[in-house]
Amino acid sequence: MSGAIAYEVAAFNTATASENRIHDDSVAKKFGFQGGLVPGVDVYAYMTRAAVIRFGAAFLARGMIECRFGKPLYDGETARIEARDDADGRLAIALSARDTELATATAWLAEPAEPPLPEQYPTAGLPAPDARPPASAQSLPEGAALGTIRETADGAGQQSYRADVRETHPLYTETGAVHPGFLLRRANSALKDNVRLGPWIHVGSTVRHFAPLQAGGDLETRARVARRYDHKGHGFVELDVALFSEGRAIARIDHVAIYEPRQVRMSA
Repeated sequence: MSGAIAYEVAAFNTATASENRIHDDSVAKKFGFQGGLVPGVDVYAYMTRAAVIRFGAAFLARGMIECRFGKPLYDGETARIEARDDADGRLAIALSARDTELATATAWLAEPAEPPLPEQYPTAGLPAPDARPPASAQSLPEGAALGTIRETADGAGQQSYRADVRETHPLYTETGAVHPGFLLRRANSALKDNVRLGPWIHVGSTVRHFAPLQAGGDLETRARVARRYDHKGHGFVELDVALFSEGRAIARIDHVAIYEPRQVRMSA
C-alpha cells in the first residue's frame, strides 16, 4: 500500500496525575507552556497508526521508527496526522495542531538483523519508589545498568491503553498484539522507576521491533545509560533499552529525555 495517509485524533492527556508534573497545567505554565503536555509516548502512539496502515502487521515484527517531539500537544486539541512515502520509500509522518507541526517520525521495514540478547543487558535491582535517588550525574552514570522491570501485558490493560491513546485500527483486536506505544512507555518507566525526577520531557526515540508481543505475554524491560550530557542548559540522558519476553527480543529503543530542564536548575 502506498499513497498519502491522513487522519485525526482527539488528544488526551493521560498523565494529569503523573509524578511528572510537566503534565500538570499549573506547573507546565511555569515553564512557558499553555498547559500540561500530552505525553510524548502518547503522541508517538498517535503516529504509529500511520505505520500500521502502511506496513500492516509487519511493522510490529520488523519495523523501525524514529520520532522527535518539537512542540507540545495539549489535551483536547485535534491532532492531525499526515504521512506519505519519501524519496527513499520510507514513510514520513507529521503530527500537527494549531496549524503548527509539533512532531515528526520516519517509519520503515528494516532489513533482517541479529536481535539483542538478554546477556547483553545485565539485570539490576529496581529500587523501591521511596528509595530512588534523585536524577543526577551520580545516579545516571554512563554505562550503568538500570533496574529491571518485569510485568505482564494483560489483555484488559491493553484494551484500556488503546482507549486512552484513541487507537481504532483493528489490527490489535484481530491479532492480540500489544500496541507499540505501550512498548515505548516502558522506556519512560526505565527512567522514572529508577531515579526520582522533577518535571522532565521526553525528546525523541528510535524504536526497532524484532517480534510482536501478544497480550497476556510476560515483558521484561532492561536498560542502561548510554549517554548523559548538557545542552543549552538542560540535562539530557539517553537510554539504551531492550524489551524481552521469555528470552526473546521484542524491541530495542534508543530513548532521549531532558531529565533536568534548565528552569529547574535555575531555580535550585
